[in-house]
Amino acid sequence: MFVRNDSKTFRFCRSKCHKNFKMKRNPRKDSTFQFEKRRNIPVRYDRDLMATTIKALKRSQEIKAKRERVFYKNRMSGNKLRQKTENQALVQKHIHLVDTPAIKNLAQVQKVAQKSRLMDVDMS
Repeated sequence: MFVRNDSKTFRFCRSKCHKNFKMKRNPRKDSTFQFEKRRNIPVRYDRDLMATTIKALKRSQEIKAKRERVFYKNRMSGNKLRQKTENQALVQKHIHLVDTPAIKNLAQVQKVAQKSRLMDVDMS
């Protein structure tokens, strides 16, 4: 809700409307509100109008789903590398628990760790 100096109050249905108000945009000229706008008078049924409205709603749902997928992909993009470094740190911390015939002494363990660090640097 926004209250102007002359006590005029504005209520917004969503944050998008509030942001547009702050940017001094006229909502009557905004094309995104055309099929969402509230009609106080009954509109006579028109098959073409109904078909275009349903098509527009489906399209807006597709766009919303695509945006959500892109947002999720961008948010998760750095997780693989972070998870890999965390796993390597965990292995280095508890290397004494690893019992393999190839790694018997501490010098070999340090060589393997150094090689893995060099390979990570090369991959980046």
